[in-house]
Amino acid sequence: MGYPVFYSDTEAREILDTHPAAITQITRLFGPQAYVSGKLNREFIAEKVFGNDALLQQLNAISHPLVRQAFETWKKAQKSDLVFNEAAILFETGSYKNFDFTILVTAPEEIRIKRLLERDQTDAAKIKSRIATQWPDAQKIPLASFTVSNDDVHPLIPQIQMILQKITP
Repeated sequence: MGYPVFYSDTEAREILDTHPAAITQITRLFGPQAYVSGKLNREFIAEKVFGNDALLQQLNAISHPLVRQAFETWKKAQKSDLVFNEAAILFETGSYKNFDFTILVTAPEEIRIKRLLERDQTDAAKIKSRIATQWPDAQKIPLASFTVSNDDVHPLIPQIQMILQKITP
């Protein structure tokens, strides 16, 4: 729709691969195996944090403030009165409170799994394990300003246009 979008997950990947403070803290937390060939060893980290809430919280305490800082810097550089921040766990982290509006995009779990299988070339068990760490839609819906159904039944564009009419300055 032409509005600037900050992709939190993409930015987090970049930060965890390159930000000196992140590299130092993550290496301290997970050991030298945390980085391979100058990049975060995502498979190693995932094995450590999924199923270990304490480690996941420590990792998030490193990455989330750096991503938030990157968003604020990015936002100031935008010329648009309306910007979007795409983030997978906005509600789980409480970050949704930092925004004027939130838009929750929902889809049935079987569709989400199918899409992730196609995108990530991984297996369903890993996807289900990660989904299990996120809040269910029923928990997020009351916190969202708007909800978009991405279920291959309801057309997306009319839903988005309706929201834009309500939030455009």
